[in-house]
Amino acid sequence: MTIELLTALATFAFVTVITPGPNNLMLMTSGANFGFRRTVPHMIGIGLGFPTMVFLVGIGVMQVFDLWPLSYLILKIVSVAYLLYLAWKIANATPPKEAVGEGRPLTFVQSAAFQWVNPKAWSMALSAVTLYATGRDLVAVLWVAGIYVLVSSISTTGWTVLGQQLRRLLKSPVRLRAFNWIMAGLLVTTLIPVLFPAQ
Repeated sequence: MTIELLTALATFAFVTVITPGPNNLMLMTSGANFGFRRTVPHMIGIGLGFPTMVFLVGIGVMQVFDLWPLSYLILKIVSVAYLLYLAWKIANATPPKEAVGEGRPLTFVQSAAFQWVNPKAWSMALSAVTLYATGRDLVAVLWVAGIYVLVSSISTTGWTVLGQQLRRLLKSPVRLRAFNWIMAGLLVTTLIPVLFPAQ
């Protein structure tokens, strides 16, 4: 991979992971509700789970959609249903003072598995492989996945810290509940491009 292509890939990867989407909104919400330390497994799950997804997409998962187009529709339905469920969970999260031990951030496994039903993750993975690993050879796919490991660490940390800093403003249960409802609403809006793709 040339320096020019690597630079383009790194820029593409950074822009796609830093912009708001389901992962980032959930990290910010987790940072606000649970703090940085308790959100670390969630961060690592995204930071390693998404690049793993990119790698698997690059070495063959894309062919499933080519061979069985109905699988893409099934994936879309499952993704929408799961994101709506997560939005409901976020909106109805009980403020920490009211719920002793009830609230829990996503675990490493949950956040890594979430990548497979995250519409933005699928869009990013398919685009990255199509643009920067056109031949789908192992080395090119590893480069794409490796770059995503690096840029994901910046993004996951940044969004969690943002949520943690917001925690100071959300000390009252009323404010925290309002924040959770707003985050749930924003999470639902991330489905608009999936449900109503541009023609």
